[in-house]
Parts: sequence; C-alpha cells; structure tokens
Amino acid sequence: MNICTYRSNLEINRFQWKLLADNALSANFFQTPECYDFYETLSFLKPFVFGVSENSQLKGVICGYLIADGGKIKRFFSRRAIIHGGALLSNDISETALQELLTTLKTELSSQSIYIEIRNYSDFSCRRQLMEENKFYYVQHFDCWVDTTDITTTFAHFSKSKQRQIVAAQKEGFEWSATTDIDEITDYYRLLQNLYRTKVKRPLFPLEFFLKLSQHANGKLLVVKKSGKVVGGMACAVYPEKKMYEWFVCGDILATYAGMAYAAENKIPYFDFMGAGKPDEDYGVREFKSKFGGKLVEYGRFLYICNNFLYRLGYWAIRYLYANEDHKGK
Repeated sequence: MNICTYRSNLEINRFQWKLLADNALSANFFQTPECYDFYETLSFLKPFVFGVSENSQLKGVICGYLIADGGKIKRFFSRRAIIHGGALLSNDISETALQELLTTLKTELSSQSIYIEIRNYSDFSCRRQLMEENKFYYVQHFDCWVDTTDITTTFAHFSKSKQRQIVAAQKEGFEWSATTDIDEITDYYRLLQNLYRTKVKRPLFPLEFFLKLSQHANGKLLVVKKSGKVVGGMACAVYPEKKMYEWFVCGDILATYAGMAYAAENKIPYFDFMGAGKPDEDYGVREFKSKFGGKLVEYGRFLYICNNFLYRLGYWAIRYLYANEDHKGK
C-alpha cells in the first residue's frame, strides 16, 4: 500500500478533495475546499490543511486554523489550533493512513500552538481508540440539531412557550431578513460584542469575519429588526442541501427562529447549533436550545495538548488577563 501525506492546500488534489466531501459520512462544510478558501481571506487567523492518500486516492483531510487573541502576552498563552467538524475521512480509510494523517497534524502544528482541538459534528466513536492512542483525548461535549425539512413541522416541535414568544414577536413587528448591508452587519456586531463582553466572556472574531461571511457563497448573515432597527441576528455557514450551522447568534428569540426558517425555505434539511455544552456542567444555553425540539447528540471533541506546561500555565494566565481587562472596562 502506497501512503502519501500532504501538508498544504497546493499539494492536495482539489478534485479528489471535493469528491471526498461529497461522499464521506463525516462530511461537513468546515472540511471543504470552500471553507479553507474562506479562512484564507481572513487576516486574523492562519488556515491549515493536511491530507493523506492511499494508492494515489485521497482518503483523509483535516482543515482548520491557528488563532490567538489580544496583546503580546495573551497571544502567546492563547495560541491554539481549532478544527471544526472533525476530520473528513473516506469511509474505507485504513488505520495506517489515519495514523499518518494524525502524525502529520501533530508534527506540523505542535510548535505553533499550545493545544489542538477537534470539534466533532458527527459520530467519530469508531475512531476514538486510534485517536486516543495518538494522545487526542476525548472530551464529552453536546451538540444539538433540528430537522428543518418543513418549517411547519419544525415549529410544531418547539415548546409551547417558544411558539408563543415567536408569534408574539412577529405580531409586535419584529422581522428577519438576510443582509449584506455594512451598516446592518455593524449594528449586529455591536450587539454581539456586548453579549460576549458581558455574558459569554470569550474571544470574538473581528468585524471583518462577519462582513466577509455575508458575501461568501456558503455564508449567510441574518438580522432581526424592529421599526428598522437591528435588534439581533445570526451568522451562519451553509452546506447546501445538507446543513446550516449557527456560528454566532445574539438578540431576540426570532434570531434563532430565522436560521431555521431560512434553512427550511432553502431546502436545507438540518439546522446545527454547533455546540450545547458539556454534560457535567450547567449550561443555560443548552436548555434554551432544547426548547426548539432538536436532537441532542454527544459527539464530543478530541484534545491534543502540544505543551503541557504552557497549557496549565496558560489556563491561569488567560483567566488573570481577562479579569484585568474586565476591571479596566468598568
């Protein structure tokens, strides 16, 4: 068996990559050439992609980005590699080929990041043993997705309280629409910034991301307005005829409903919340998402720690730096 690994976008056969994405059970938007191309347009992160072939046929791809936040010190301690969607793997990939792909991933990224996090959006339980043998340890994490084949049926599965809230919001004049308008996206972003600063307390992509996503063929920016004023919205990734992914959301309940309604109107059969917290932690957002009648799944994440000392030290350093920033902002 002839196994070959690839370390850049230029080395991977584009046609075979597209074909793999069309046929693999683990396929999702975040492991497609189109997603990699989108990452390349963003100035605040560094994309990467690795591949492996067997007998000249591409069998596996891992696509993601390197990112860090804040000033010089925080950036040093927050260096990480994020892989949305898990690995894109052929249904018949050999363990040897997958082993080579993981080895390449670790070799190429360990000097550039403190940890590598693979966020699974499908079931990789059959690969778990091999992943953990390569020190990609499994971390429990929920996801939630909703059937949007028909919006009437979808709405009927919402909790009664959510149904009432949505109907009331529409009667009160709230409405949603897709937008590429810079002013509307900027207004939405300000609301999102405030949410992340006061409640989420996690890093947020810059405005650049949202403006470019709204212009991308696989992106969609939805805003909720009342009397012409933006009061919420959702930034989504779209995988045509397969799934719509809620990347960022803020504002009224109608923002979440807008994503599902858009999916149904455009014949996208599933809406994916892209995460619903850890099983052992109270997570109010998970309770909120559960009210939409979705299916709660536990696909988890794989975590590889490149530098144990910096990982432990960075945990406390980042907490301290964030606390300092919060204090300065008050």
